[in-house]
Amino acid sequence: MLKLRSVFVLALLVAAVMSLSIAPALGQEELPSIRLGVQPWLGYGPWWIAEQQGYFEDHGLDVEVIDFTWDQDMNAALAAGRLDVQAAATNTMITLINQGVDVQAFLVLDASYEADAILVSADIQSVEDLAGRSVAYELGATSDLLLNYALNEAGMSIEDVEPVPMAAADAGLALIAGRVDAAVTYEPYISAALREGENYSVLYTSAERPGLISDVMIARREFLAENPAVIEALALAWNDAVTFLRENPEEGGQIIADAVGSPLEEFQIAFEGVEVYDLAQNAELLFGDFPDTFVAVGEIMMMLNPDEITALPEFEDVFVIDYLEAYLPEAEATEAAE
Repeated sequence: MLKLRSVFVLALLVAAVMSLSIAPALGQEELPSIRLGVQPWLGYGPWWIAEQQGYFEDHGLDVEVIDFTWDQDMNAALAAGRLDVQAAATNTMITLINQGVDVQAFLVLDASYEADAILVSADIQSVEDLAGRSVAYELGATSDLLLNYALNEAGMSIEDVEPVPMAAADAGLALIAGRVDAAVTYEPYISAALREGENYSVLYTSAERPGLISDVMIARREFLAENPAVIEALALAWNDAVTFLRENPEEGGQIIADAVGSPLEEFQIAFEGVEVYDLAQNAELLFGDFPDTFVAVGEIMMMLNPDEITALPEFEDVFVIDYLEAYLPEAEATEAAE
């Protein structure tokens, strides 16, 4: 009996030690489980790397990465509280705010230079040639912004073409199948369409207006106010993933290629048109030129769609960036604090 009691006491001690070892450290905040929404876009790739390499866990996070095909479905999930944080285009963020969804951004993920494009059949040689032709694109997404911007630059509007709304992931396939004359999409779907033959070409890319297409990490204002530690933990996991990708381009590239359903060779070519930003670059951008870029995107949206985009939110009100001061060079950090 005494032996059994000793074994029981020993078991209790072991259990107590184990519980202490896995409990949060004294003073360390226990972070909530996070539902993170993404789409099959190359610029969101570091989130899949963070998931596979355990970087979320490294920073005390329990994250579920949830894939969406449509912008509108992901936006609805965030607005309804079924997502906690979301990777979103800058223009999507502005649209959500104009629709009454109170969101803030806390990280710039990427910018697209040639990885968003208008693809056309061989008989279309200019934007003007799109007049009266069918164009597949995703309403409210970056494709919508790029198409409207290209048309406006050519002295045209969306009323001059035949819109065919569909997911950006499906638009290239519709062009290849001959169901539309043009498609607005992004990588890796651009490369996939061009691989089909010489009958298709790139008519216009986001490089025509640098800064027009970029992506940020957003959440509802209430969620960020209640969970400030989550911002830094997610940002650190992102930073680790970007670093991993830069130091291990083949392995990191394969993770992203698998996530978006692209051969690695196509991913490597497509990714040349995308730049992802680490935390030091975020600090430089957000305390530097990005506020001006944000205003420029908003002004373009208001010009192209004045009925729906009626107000441009103040950068200081919708970006949470104080935590990034630590990543600025010392002189710049002092200036930002002042």
